[in-house]
Amino acid sequence: HIYGQTNGLRDAGGTLKYVYDPEPDRLRRFVDTYPDVQVVDSLDAILADPDIRLVNAAAIPQARADIGMRVLEAGKDYFTDKSPFTSQAQLDAVRQTVARTGGKYAVYYAERLHNDAAWRAGELIEAGAIGRVLQVLNLAPHRLAKDTRPDWFFDKACYGGILTDIGSHQVEQFLTYAGCADASINFARVENFSHPDKPGLEDFGELSLTGDTGASFYTRVDWYTPEGLRTWGDGRTFIVGTEGTIELRKYLDVAGDAPSSKLFLVNRTGEQEMECLDRTGFPFFGQFILDCIHRSENAMSQEHAFKAAQISMQAQVLADKAREQG
Repeated sequence: HIYGQTNGLRDAGGTLKYVYDPEPDRLRRFVDTYPDVQVVDSLDAILADPDIRLVNAAAIPQARADIGMRVLEAGKDYFTDKSPFTSQAQLDAVRQTVARTGGKYAVYYAERLHNDAAWRAGELIEAGAIGRVLQVLNLAPHRLAKDTRPDWFFDKACYGGILTDIGSHQVEQFLTYAGCADASINFARVENFSHPDKPGLEDFGELSLTGDTGASFYTRVDWYTPEGLRTWGDGRTFIVGTEGTIELRKYLDVAGDAPSSKLFLVNRTGEQEMECLDRTGFPFFGQFILDCIHRSENAMSQEHAFKAAQISMQAQVLADKAREQG
């Protein structure tokens, strides 16, 4: 995800100055992709440069909060991959640090921020195309690619659980589309159905929410993308409003176009199919850069970024308890 984060910021006008990574192979690939970047031997070297305004990182999930707090204490803003935390204690500590420093702890919820159809859906909803949102249904299969994953990927202490990790993407989308500031959890479930050799892996998760607007939400997250699919996952979203519906086929149109980012809108004016791929320009990144400069919150509020993570972690705790009780 670090490449998506970096590309988004650079395309919006940001300047990539430094890179630090303790793993030589990862570092080499990054430098090959961005040959003008300067390699440094520590995060401290980046934090010591007064010209650096924003630190962009995609560390192991368990380490993201500690890195972020170091960045904030150094007087800089932070942009991290999701999930931004693996525990409520981390979130509590980061909240305190944000309040004390005034820094931004921003999160790369890429399944909305860096997907054309998902972004366009938000624009249409905001414009009133389907009225008030009543329900969001998100399906988020991912390809496991087990043989290529690092050891930490299968250590739950490192990634926090499937609802904490992938689920945070989905909760963020619901809060945005339904215009919710908060939500209650109806049920949550996690399982490891097919990988007894990796007991720390959760390969399936689901949760249901009711938002403070009354809108409902269901998501399924899993590691069951078939090998024959042409991309890493057939992500789908279905949104029901009082005056219309939206369906998203985010990454491909099965047995049709790939890559693709399609949106289907049905409302009082009729039916529309929109191919959104490469047509939005991903406005979040420019908005976020301006927020860092002007200390505004137009791209995403700090509370929204935190709330999506908080709800997904609370759902994970409930699912863990249910699984332990059999």
